[in-house]
Amino acid sequence: MGPRPGFQGMPPPPPRMNAPAQNMPMRDDSRRPVDQISRDLGVTPDQFRTCFNNVTPAPQGSLPNPNQKQANKQYLLSCLQKSNPDISNDSLDTVMDRYRPGGSSAQ
Repeated sequence: MGPRPGFQGMPPPPPRMNAPAQNMPMRDDSRRPVDQISRDLGVTPDQFRTCFNNVTPAPQGSLPNPNQKQANKQYLLSCLQKSNPDISNDSLDTVMDRYRPGGSSAQ
């Protein structure tokens, strides 16, 4: 299977355990207010969902390992910048920390 259209030049998504089926929309949950996050990042909720579908969050109550954290962030930032090139590493951190349960200390 070749690269997905619109995703050329992006790093491969981080490995996922129990990955959702391709093209399945991410379900919003109370821990991840997609409408607010996407608004703050200047992208649509669907653009955020598409990018976040290939991110592997740490299980609730645990911290991601450094490699997982870096791979997730690199993929998410690269993907989101395709929709809004003004998103920076710092602005992504600020927004995600704002809505992460426990803030930046929970990453």
